[in-house]
Amino acid sequence: MLTPLIVAPMAGGPTTPELVLAAAQAGATGFLAAGYKTPEAVEAELRAVAGQPYGLNIFVPMPPPADPAPIERYRQLLQTEADRYAVDLPPLRLTDDDHYAAKVELAIAYRAPLVSFTFGVPDPALVKALRAAGSGVLITVTSADEARAALVAQPDALIAQAGSAGAHSSTFHPAGYRGATTAPEVLAAVRAVAGVPVVAAGGVGAAAEVRALRDAGATAVQCGTAFLLADEAGTRAAHRAALLAGGHRETVVTRAFTGQPARGLRNRFTDTYSDRAPIGYPAIHHLTAPIRAAAAARGDAEALNLWAGTGFAAARPGPVAAIIDALN
Repeated sequence: MLTPLIVAPMAGGPTTPELVLAAAQAGATGFLAAGYKTPEAVEAELRAVAGQPYGLNIFVPMPPPADPAPIERYRQLLQTEADRYAVDLPPLRLTDDDHYAAKVELAIAYRAPLVSFTFGVPDPALVKALRAAGSGVLITVTSADEARAALVAQPDALIAQAGSAGAHSSTFHPAGYRGATTAPEVLAAVRAVAGVPVVAAGGVGAAAEVRALRDAGATAVQCGTAFLLADEAGTRAAHRAALLAGGHRETVVTRAFTGQPARGLRNRFTDTYSDRAPIGYPAIHHLTAPIRAAAAARGDAEALNLWAGTGFAAARPGPVAAIIDALN
């Protein structure tokens, strides 16, 4: 069911059908990223990869905030950035399920070989329906406690995501999340309570790290940041340039861009807003979207969510096949 190496789903552009197909041809498994896309766009990507080994990642909806006031205050704070980039901030959008039900139905209809979930635990009935359609179901967790909660849904495997991973953390408890865990730590903690295969993820950028995690009991190892510079990836030009320039020395965990903890390259925006941003995904994601789009159009990486894991310095440009070969 699982190949030893998985190319992580990277929502927002980096993951493309071409990336997933190239991964399959090189003996790995790539995951399409359904996040932020319309059902029509997801269906088009499912058709593009049909007949090949692949996975589909779906975001579990988060409940709307009990108190929108902190998000409204953050919106007012962001007016400075809106003025800087000459954009209008949208009104608060507190409810958004990212077309969750429709995307699950597409996964069932297309009998996606693998379906992974991020940001929570899907209803056991949905997991049962996916498995009945022939899909292997994976749930992303960041701790032993989250693993126990996920196992109630009877998935086929768990993804043990460390704090060193790039982009969004799948933590169920964003308020206390600091991103301080490593892949070996989270792998060991999840394997201790799980009777299903466990995929290790987070900060992996070298073949020696992949081998060490497999030796430690990981059924597979998931890498994302290592593929941001792949020829087949849809990574924004400014994001690529930031990774290639060598001027960024560290990553930080921040809620500044989306309201959910996520790891990316440190820049002006993270320095200015990380301590001010409340919990509020996806409302804050929608608030900052026009700022980020304008910054990207200008090639200004200082207001972009430059998602990257702690192993970002090892990322190299080239075809997917060559990157997979270097990681194996």
